[in-house]
Amino acid sequence: MNNKITVWFLALGCIWFTSCHKKHLSKGTTRPALDSAFVLKDSSKTDSMAANAVAPVNVSEIAFDYLLTKSKFSFRSSTQDFDNTNVNIRIKKDSLIWLSVTGIGFEVARGLITPDSIVFVDKFHKEYFVFTYAQLSKQYNFDLNFKLLQSIIVGNLPIAPASDSKFYKENEFIVLHQENERIILDNYIDEKNLKLQQLKAIEIPTKNTFTLNYEDFKDVSGFLFPFGSLINLDVQSQKDKQFYQTTMRIKHNKVELAAKNPGFPFSIPSSYTRKR
Repeated sequence: MNNKITVWFLALGCIWFTSCHKKHLSKGTTRPALDSAFVLKDSSKTDSMAANAVAPVNVSEIAFDYLLTKSKFSFRSSTQDFDNTNVNIRIKKDSLIWLSVTGIGFEVARGLITPDSIVFVDKFHKEYFVFTYAQLSKQYNFDLNFKLLQSIIVGNLPIAPASDSKFYKENEFIVLHQENERIILDNYIDEKNLKLQQLKAIEIPTKNTFTLNYEDFKDVSGFLFPFGSLINLDVQSQKDKQFYQTTMRIKHNKVELAAKNPGFPFSIPSSYTRKR
C-alpha cells in the first residue's frame, strides 16, 4: 500500500520526465527514432513549419476560481501496475491543489501541493513526506513548478506563448511550437474548438520524451473540459543509460467549477513519522 500511495503522489509531482518505476527495454535496445517534430536541427521539419505557418491563435482555456473532481488514477510500469485508484482533487487557482486517495471505504492518503512544496500524508502507515520543487527538479532533471502541474490537470497550456512562438498547421491541428535551452514542446490545438488536445515534448540533453493526450471532452459550466488524460513517458536512466517506459491515466467521473471555497482540510498528526 505504501508504494502505491507514494507512486501516485510522485507521479503527479513528477509528471514530466520522471525517472521512477520505468519499464526496462531489452538489453542492447537502441533508442527509438525521435518524432520529427522534436528534432531541433531537422531542416525538413523547419521547412515544413515555415511552409505551413499560420497566425497566432487564442487557445480556449478554462477559467475558474475553484475546481473539484472525483477521479480514478491508473499507473503501469515494470514494478507497479494498478488501475482505477479513487482520488478526489480540489484546486484553488494558482494557490492550492488538494488530493484525497481512498481505498475500500476509507481514506488512505491526503496531499497538498502549493507553489512552494508538495506534502502528502500516508494514513495507512502513519507517515508523511515533504518535497520542494528545487529537490524534485534536481532529482528528475526538469524544472517543475506549481503552475505546470495545475495546467496539466486542468488542460490549459503549460507554458504561455511568447512573442516569438511559432504556430503552424498540421492536419486538423494548429500546432504551437515552443523551444528553450532544455525543452522542445509542441502543443496540438484543435482547429475547430481551439482546445489543447495533445502535448509532445522532448528534453534536449537527455532525449527523454513525453506525450499527453486529452480525451473525452465534455461541457463544464460553459467550458470544454477533458475528462480523460493519457500520459506516456520514455525516459533514459542516469545509471545504465537504458530507456524505460511509464504509462499513467486519469479519468474524471465528475468535474465542477465553483465560486465558493470548498475547503482544503489538511493536517499532520504529531504521532506521524516524517520519512522525507
